Amino acid sequence: MYSRALQPALLATVLALTACSGPTTTSASNKEPDKVEATAPAVPVTAKTAFWEMYKAARAWAPDMLPIKLEAKPLNGMKFDGGKAGLWEAHFASPEKKQYTKFTYSVVAQPPDIRKGVTAGEALPWAGLTRDALAFQSSEFAVDSDVAYETAAAKASSWVKEHPGIAMNTMSLGAASRFPGPVWYFLWGDKKNGFYQLVSASTGKALK
Repeated sequence: MYSRALQPALLATVLALTACSGPTTTSASNKEPDKVEATAPAVPVTAKTAFWEMYKAARAWAPDMLPIKLEAKPLNGMKFDGGKAGLWEAHFASPEKKQYTKFTYSVVAQPPDIRKGVTAGEALPWAGLTRDALAFQSSEFAVDSDVAYETAAAKASSWVKEHPGIAMNTMSLGAASRFPGPVWYFLWGDKKNGFYQLVSASTGKALK
């Protein structure tokens, strides 16, 4: 009887103490403002940086894949910069599947069409290699886009001075029968009124 009589009193006391102490029991961590980690802004990358990411995805698509072409693509708010770009596109072909597909690598997402990272395109029928569109080995791709650009820009310097305000708008890598290996192609202006320069992707030398 005695213990039962004390229970309501004890309960009331506990509740009262809890009510009094509740607002003051705030942990130190809750008092500190949430820390927001700073995210570095996206910047253009060289061709090799993008190429190897797409290469791995292409190998998963077809182990016998062959790289055919690599090209920088325009990206809103990000210009080509010293042989670097924010968006790259690569073409890979599979002799066994008789198909080819495009992969893209972007440093940022720009919905609805552009996703960050590697994106695979639709596989399409492929008729095989031609004299003007040959495959190249990854080992032949020794000279990155920024290094090749420096060589091309030096050759284009006189033309660029005579045509101020005209920027380089094409930067691509491919192979053709008239060259011993893959070649970089840089174009300022357009094909009718512009300047282009070829640079070997194997040796880094300017080609005529």
